[in-house]
Amino acid sequence: MSEEEEKEKNVEYFLDLIQKSKKGKFKIYIGMSAGVGKTYRMLQEAHSLLKNKINVQIGFIETHNRAETHALLDGLPFVQRKKVFYKGKELEEMDVPAIINAHPEVVIVDELAHTNTPGSKNEKRWQDVEELLNHGINVISAVNIQHIESLNGEIQKITGIEVQERVPDHVLKMADEVVNIDLNSDELINRLKEGKIYHESKVETALKNFFQSEKILQLRELALKEVASQVERKIESEVLAPSKLRVEKFLACISSNDESAKRVIRKTARLASYYNSKWKVLYVMTPSEDNDKIPLAKQRHLINNFKLATELGAEVVQVKNKSVASAIFEVAKEKKVTTICVGKPQFSLFKSILSNTIIDQLLIKFTGSDMDLIILS
Repeated sequence: MSEEEEKEKNVEYFLDLIQKSKKGKFKIYIGMSAGVGKTYRMLQEAHSLLKNKINVQIGFIETHNRAETHALLDGLPFVQRKKVFYKGKELEEMDVPAIINAHPEVVIVDELAHTNTPGSKNEKRWQDVEELLNHGINVISAVNIQHIESLNGEIQKITGIEVQERVPDHVLKMADEVVNIDLNSDELINRLKEGKIYHESKVETALKNFFQSEKILQLRELALKEVASQVERKIESEVLAPSKLRVEKFLACISSNDESAKRVIRKTARLASYYNSKWKVLYVMTPSEDNDKIPLAKQRHLINNFKLATELGAEVVQVKNKSVASAIFEVAKEKKVTTICVGKPQFSLFKSILSNTIIDQLLIKFTGSDMDLIILS
């Protein structure tokens, strides 16, 4: 690391400490699935805080009519939910202004990935939580591993379901503490059969779909890895920082291919999160994909992928160039990137033999540089 980069890192670290001191503390309980006991644990903690004379209030709790969990609401103060009318139905949402006015020391906010009713000030509940933290209110919340944005592709492979309500990875980075609520698959399935997770009418369907041992094991592994990664990130940023190690900067290179772009963005986000690093997304517009030539559907997908990248914490860079490889190399040098991430070429064997691929060109250009090139499947 150069002397200039080290100074920059020292300044960023100090500014980060100042900013954190003004915000509320944030604790997240994370689990591999519904029914592991996240809400139950939050309510137990609320009772403990109350006994220790801490002003704790319930901002929003969803017990899903689980008797053991519902019983823990007794004796806990709460902020009245606000009623919202949408399409002729009366719905209830967390009342953020009321919580800010009450200004408890700690507020319990369940269902972090929840999407608010259209017309609400914030689209997502995690944005409500950010607002509370910015007002100096400490928040305890909960989320399932399948709602983490950068894991969306892996979750879909495991469960066969694309989860619609997702939380950007930076929300977990904001947390001062991430706690895994763990159960083995047998315990979780037994809880399901005993009617402690869903109504008995839904048990058989759940056993045939989501609640299968092999799926639970894979989700459990993802949850454990996520918490371990968060702990490691916290140690590196707060205990070891500022360090003498190379400052990693990732560059995700995407095309107008929607599915490939999503995979590259999410996988690079995971890498950047693991290294606690800044990252960028690069799209090179070639003459064949000029605004008046590229189909509207592809334009729409590109915009959505830029939005996804931004939500995951990336800076989006767009350049025009006839040579994709040259553009990548130029941007990487300019932005002082250490690692370039590209998608695996979608060529047939015949085409790959005849063509000089972008990967080949990049390998030639990066010869002699200290930049790493990662090809993502």
